[in-house]
Amino acid sequence: MSMLPSETARKRALQSQDEDEESSPPEQRDPKLHKPTPMETALFSAASLFHDADDRDKMQVDADEQVQSVEYEERAHKFPGMELKIREFSSHQLNANLLWPGTFLFADWLVKNKSILHGRRILELGSGTGALAIFLRKAFQVDITTTDYDDGEIQENIAYNCKANNLGVLPHIRHTWGDQFPVPIPDWDIVIANVKQYPNLARTLSFLLKEYKGCSQNAGSSASTAITNKSGTEVPVKFPMFLMSCRRRIGKDQSLFFEECEKAGLEVQHLGDLVYLIYTKQ
Repeated sequence: MSMLPSETARKRALQSQDEDEESSPPEQRDPKLHKPTPMETALFSAASLFHDADDRDKMQVDADEQVQSVEYEERAHKFPGMELKIREFSSHQLNANLLWPGTFLFADWLVKNKSILHGRRILELGSGTGALAIFLRKAFQVDITTTDYDDGEIQENIAYNCKANNLGVLPHIRHTWGDQFPVPIPDWDIVIANVKQYPNLARTLSFLLKEYKGCSQNAGSSASTAITNKSGTEVPVKFPMFLMSCRRRIGKDQSLFFEECEKAGLEVQHLGDLVYLIYTKQ
């Protein structure tokens, strides 16, 4: 019986020590011995989340400011016999931002076959920056019209590039492939394009070639002419015609495009150097 009071006293002393530790200010506790309470753990986690969110927001703001600061970039590009100053978008939601490397190869091909351009009205589909059309206008004084998505920013940039190269602003048509073409009676003898994307292109092309009404001022617009292919053989062609440069291996999209052309009554012929000739079947 003599042990009971002593045991009770010992328990009370331990309880009193625990109460003193809980009531002590945090700075008086030994951090090595202190175990965080659930409330402290939750507050620490929440603070960390807010800190991370602030860092992410700051990084996004910095990235947005950087994009805005390089919205455009003007570069000098060498074309056959001339150098052009072309302003390009740093990025563009409609993929009309940069001058594709295939443009220069297509320009070389057109120079080799420049005789077919003389006296013809030309329409370029997917003009992008307008560089190829500007080159053809300056090099051969051709009558050329640019087209691209129904987007004012693209049109404004093509006009800017014309002026930057001491050229009057070229006629431009805002048209998204597959939509109704805004010119009801097309009269372009040659349609050209340096393309990578094909959705709805066959529909627009079919309209331009089948509804073609040549201008009387284009002497011989319906007469036969010839293009020299890669093997040196002359390929007879008639106007109107579509010349397409595709600087990629034929994939699913291209194959479907050619199939759609065939269904629409169009003839597809590879001229070499990844340039294709498309015209209406006779």
